[in-house]
Amino acid sequence: MRQKPSLTFGQIWNLSFGFFGVQIAYSLQSANISRIFATLGADPHNLSYFWIFPPLMGIIVQPIVGTLSDRTWTRFGRRIPYLFVGALLAVIVMCLLPNAGSFNMLAGSAMIFGLITLMFLDTSINMAMQPFKMMVGDMVNEKQKGLAYSVQSFLCNAGSVIGFLFPYIFTWIGISNLSEQGIIPDSVIYSFYIGAVILILCVIYTVVKVKEMPPHEYAQFHGIEEDPVGKEKSDFITLLKKAPKVFWTVGLVQFFCWAAFMYMWTYTNGAIAGNVWGTTDVNSPAYQEAGNWVGVLFAVQAIGSVLWAMLIPLFKSYKKIYLISLLLGATGFISTVFIHDQYLLFISYSLIGCAWAAMLALPFTILTNALSGKNMGAYLGLFNGTICLPQIIAALVGGWLFSLVNSSQINMLVLAGILLVLGSMSVFFIKEKR
Repeated sequence: MRQKPSLTFGQIWNLSFGFFGVQIAYSLQSANISRIFATLGADPHNLSYFWIFPPLMGIIVQPIVGTLSDRTWTRFGRRIPYLFVGALLAVIVMCLLPNAGSFNMLAGSAMIFGLITLMFLDTSINMAMQPFKMMVGDMVNEKQKGLAYSVQSFLCNAGSVIGFLFPYIFTWIGISNLSEQGIIPDSVIYSFYIGAVILILCVIYTVVKVKEMPPHEYAQFHGIEEDPVGKEKSDFITLLKKAPKVFWTVGLVQFFCWAAFMYMWTYTNGAIAGNVWGTTDVNSPAYQEAGNWVGVLFAVQAIGSVLWAMLIPLFKSYKKIYLISLLLGATGFISTVFIHDQYLLFISYSLIGCAWAAMLALPFTILTNALSGKNMGAYLGLFNGTICLPQIIAALVGGWLFSLVNSSQINMLVLAGILLVLGSMSVFFIKEKR
């Protein structure tokens, strides 16, 4: 088997640059979905149910995209066609979702429209997101994978900062952050519009700059027989049976981590509004101001993640830095219950960013080092189930847990911290293979 040549930093950057735009779209969704549906009239006890669609679409779409792209060979590449089509669909839906309350529909109809558009947004974002992870596995050698996923993590967090801050910035320059009952504020609507434009421009850049390996080169570099028309087929059950042990041990860590972040995305808005601004009235100026501040906090988290990601490669043991990162994140979540000053929350969310940096870079680095090139896309798509399934479960039991913690949204963030502690303990089960 031939060794894949080393890529220049510019080539690695181009390989993942489109991820910057995709992450802006994803961060706009993450920071504003609870705010949008609360504004449309959703009860806090039911908020977690609205979050079922993002991971549900991921667990369906990403394995399919992975498997189909494994068997796709076109003049444009094998992963890039799915990337471009997904981004194009995301742009259309991003222009519809924040207008869910603007079409003179009743509150119930507006929420149904919002749910349908959210489902399509999640489908398209997942379709656009997965190929970036696959292209790193396809084209980057083992020595540079850590760097490549770190670059992807940096672009991911940089995109997150932009997406999270958009509503705050637009409010600052004078765009209205208030609206009639049941209508999404203009600051949020314009954020989605601008995010859609950036998304498609970034994806076009990657499509133009990146040339994927032709089938014969891919076969040589990955030590497999050339199968350009996909004659050899493996179903998902067979692949899971043959999956390396690290697939399952890292997946266990993923379960606790992604459940924790599901509760962060779902309950931070209400938690910060209640614990810092002292309001639960979704139509009050204070609640909408808290909603903007959540974007700032998520941006702080992303910046903290970027800085921490620079330190991760300095550790020789992936397991050690994985464990440390998750414990720091747990500390950040649990500390929020004691903080009533909006600026002191910067410390909490910077610590949460440490966990986020590890979650973005380390699982895929550890897994791809244990995989051959054969069925790489399918395995990465299936591995996405370790991201999506815990979010689905967390969303389904979220209402029950919310009642269990005295219907306190800030207590749900404490629960997220406890989940990260359990995730850090699960790191001990991982056996690295390089």
